[in-house]
Amino acid sequence: MASVNYGNSSREKTVRIFDDFYKFELKVDANLYDAVYSYFATVTETAQEAKNFTLNLFRISESSNTPAIEVLDSIKGQSVIQLTTTFAYYLNNLRSNSTLLGVSATVTPTFYAARNILP
Repeated sequence: MASVNYGNSSREKTVRIFDDFYKFELKVDANLYDAVYSYFATVTETAQEAKNFTLNLFRISESSNTPAIEVLDSIKGQSVIQLTTTFAYYLNNLRSNSTLLGVSATVTPTFYAARNILP
């Protein structure tokens, strides 16, 4: 007989976060995911932005071996533009140098280096 005091062990209390493009998958506690998502939902304008910021926060947490709550506490109080800049800084450490985020200046090689590149 089921009791109100006991949780239903057949239901999983984790959230699976995945990104097919970057082949990233992570399982996190559902309460932690809800706390992070609810913060970004109050800061951003759309639900999709909040989901993207939440996913990236967990990617940063996973790669830096820092608890997600500590990362969230360090960015609280920032505007959306400051959040974008902070996330670009952390995510650029995870990416290849040829695909950096937030870099608007095009990289032009020197004359001699460009001369050695075959079409």
